[in-house]
Amino acid sequence: MFKMLFWNNQQRRLRAFWRLAFQFGLMLVLFVLASVLPFWGTDKLLKQTVPLGAAMVGSVWLAGRFLDRRRFVDFGFHFNRDWWVDFGFGLVLGGGLLTAIFLVQLAAGWITIASMWQMNSPALAFGAAMVYALFDCVCVGIYEELFSRGYQLGNLAEGLSGALGSRGAVVASVLLSSAVFGVLHLLNDYASALSTFNIFVAGIMLAMGYILTGELAIPIGVHIAWNFFQGSVFGFPVSGFQHPASIIAVQPVGSPLVTGGDFGPEAGLVGLGACVLGIVLTIAWVRARYGAVRIRRELTEARGTEKRGS
Repeated sequence: MFKMLFWNNQQRRLRAFWRLAFQFGLMLVLFVLASVLPFWGTDKLLKQTVPLGAAMVGSVWLAGRFLDRRRFVDFGFHFNRDWWVDFGFGLVLGGGLLTAIFLVQLAAGWITIASMWQMNSPALAFGAAMVYALFDCVCVGIYEELFSRGYQLGNLAEGLSGALGSRGAVVASVLLSSAVFGVLHLLNDYASALSTFNIFVAGIMLAMGYILTGELAIPIGVHIAWNFFQGSVFGFPVSGFQHPASIIAVQPVGSPLVTGGDFGPEAGLVGLGACVLGIVLTIAWVRARYGAVRIRRELTEARGTEKRGS
């Protein structure tokens, strides 16, 4: 009986909770080890984004291989034609939502355009700063979606399916993984209760593309474009961080409750509205492209264990 708390005899592997715990602990260990390497310097991208990305990807790969007994591609990376088409939609959706946020706030007088071709990092030329920011956005979009949606959501759905059924397990896993996603952003500068709630809703928006297609194409595309347009095109803070350069530099003049203030649109009501719109448009895209909208109940199946005597 005690062994059953840790071990699934049918699947011959650790239960979902312990897989999640071990992956998270392994990620922290790898991040600490990577962060203390002497060649990162003081640059944020090199000292934080790259080590954290390596820790997340490395820990998911190791956990997938030895704990989940799952191929890395099964976390949402089947690079077929549908994957790339959905990824393109995600890019358009992420950029479009931020453009809508910018236009709504500008039209309402909640922001003003302070300058154009803004440089926030004099150590870099404008073009280099934009490439630098794009690389950062790509890294963050991939590793955060792999961690929050591909690994956490997937394992939670598997683990909860026995108690809640397939549909209930997926719904619960979306809410739980999105809550963790929001809480993790509490560590950012200028975070607030509203920013945490909004990022929780953003997590639901990103999860919709995953649970309706079974792939990370849409959430990765949305995440990359959302961050890049937010910070490098319109000059908003990105979850409390400022990109090194932006095509437009905006100045919030409206209430922080609406604009998000120094945290960025993700802490404002306009940003919340954009997340809700993103959920609706993702559902509409899946219906138009695949003919129906259904939760992928196979997310609750122990994929990758069948050949090893589940």
